[in-house]
Amino acid sequence: MFWLIRLAGKVAIITGAAQGIGASTAKLFAKHGAKVIIADIQDELGQSVCEDIGLETASYVHCDVTLESDVENLVNFATTKYGKLDIMINNAAILGEAKLSILDNDKSDFDRVISVNLAGVFLGIKHAARAMIPAACGSIISIGSVSSAIGGVSPHAYTSSKHAIFGLTKNVAAELGKYGIRVNCVSPYLIPPSVPEKITDLYPDIFANIYSNIKGVALKEEDVAQAILFFGSDESKYISGHNLAVDGGFTTINPGFGLFAPPKSS
Repeated sequence: MFWLIRLAGKVAIITGAAQGIGASTAKLFAKHGAKVIIADIQDELGQSVCEDIGLETASYVHCDVTLESDVENLVNFATTKYGKLDIMINNAAILGEAKLSILDNDKSDFDRVISVNLAGVFLGIKHAARAMIPAACGSIISIGSVSSAIGGVSPHAYTSSKHAIFGLTKNVAAELGKYGIRVNCVSPYLIPPSVPEKITDLYPDIFANIYSNIKGVALKEEDVAQAILFFGSDESKYISGHNLAVDGGFTTINPGFGLFAPPKSS
């Protein structure tokens, strides 16, 4: 079978790439010819992903996305080693405490989630733009969620941060288009392995009513990586300011009402 190499010669940074969607994306990008820089605070896991990919293709950089000095150093590493940065993927995120009542939510936890999920994305975009503007090209991709579009499926801080990521994406896309830089968002549905054990321990029935509009298909990390690959490649060269929902229609369909709602069980 013919294999199209879609990222030949590209250099990509992926934050939060020591596991989950980030690690899956790093491996897929490497298969498509990219040099990948894995950024995370989980050093052993991150280095392990690099070794799985191959150290001639993948590098690991310790990076706390809440610290501007770390993010600046991360981008400097890419431009020093490879002379450029083509793709920036802002993937690092935390869920925060699973306190469903607003009365039980602490400001300190809210601030922590916003610091990682939103301010971390802001810093990633800022320093990626610093490297990309002189080159007059680049693709910046931030990872949102179904919680970027609807409420009621995640804790308050997480939902707030993911809504804000898409707002930031649109605003920066408006600014950076004149430099040939595209800025987009990929928003996946829930992937069970990505949910921390502390959440599933507290809410063991969390997946009992998980909904997919596409019969017989369950979302996997590799599916999200493929969507990110599209935005990283030249195939999406005229798409910017877009939020691509990888959710089987979840955010646009009410499964309990309408012409196509499934029959009620008796």
